[in-house]
Amino acid sequence: MDTSHKGKVVLVTGAGNGIGKAIALRFAEAGAHVVVNDVNGQSAEDVKNEICDSGGSAIAVEADVSNSDEVAEMFKKATSNFETVDVLVNNAGLISPMLHFFEADETWWRRIIDVNLTGHFLCSQHAARLMAKKGAGVIINMSSGGATRAHRAFCAYDASKGGIEALTRAMALDLGPYGIRVCALMPGSIDTEGMDEEARRLRGENIPLGYPGEPDDMAGPALFLASDDAAYITGDVIKVDGGMLSQQRSATVDIMPPQNFPPRDSL
Repeated sequence: MDTSHKGKVVLVTGAGNGIGKAIALRFAEAGAHVVVNDVNGQSAEDVKNEICDSGGSAIAVEADVSNSDEVAEMFKKATSNFETVDVLVNNAGLISPMLHFFEADETWWRRIIDVNLTGHFLCSQHAARLMAKKGAGVIINMSSGGATRAHRAFCAYDASKGGIEALTRAMALDLGPYGIRVCALMPGSIDTEGMDEEARRLRGENIPLGYPGEPDDMAGPALFLASDDAAYITGDVIKVDGGMLSQQRSATVDIMPPQNFPPRDSL
């Protein structure tokens, strides 16, 4: 049994499904007490039950990470159950709806920025204050290839992820003297919803390893960054993308190709 994180308290946001769920389950397998957060309370409860039914330790907390009051209450519940937080994984985020720049509005923009970027800030402030008192802790943010490259019809999402990488660097500088490390993971094309065979084949054409990743592919790197083996790593972004951003070629497949853009006569 992996006991590399035995006794640690790990809070994972957006852990009701996909990457967050995979990370929460893996930390539990490694002996951590896990705070399973999701905006969908039932999803969080289901993951908590899965951990506890397997002999692990977890609580579920429903909260919207963009809401400061709900974030404060989440950390209150975490500390009342487990006293502290040793590791924070800022995974919660919105991808959809996809909107072309001409179709976007302020409400869409603010919601994605609030959840993806402000959510990281709010959760990190609460966690960092707990960690600073002990002189130790790890915060792992969730970036994207969109932080340094662009997706079509994803301007708010890409802006939020660019902000997350800048926030990661700034937090690493501010929090390093308190013994807190701050890093980010950058997922590539991860199949979180079960692509059909043809969709997986098309995505694989853009990936040097030839196939999309699975949520569990993100869990190992998260455990590594939170471990003592990564004790001298902070302020960095680790790519987990099958080599996708290392290549120099045009994309053969787009999620929203130009032929789906709004026609000029509709503007």
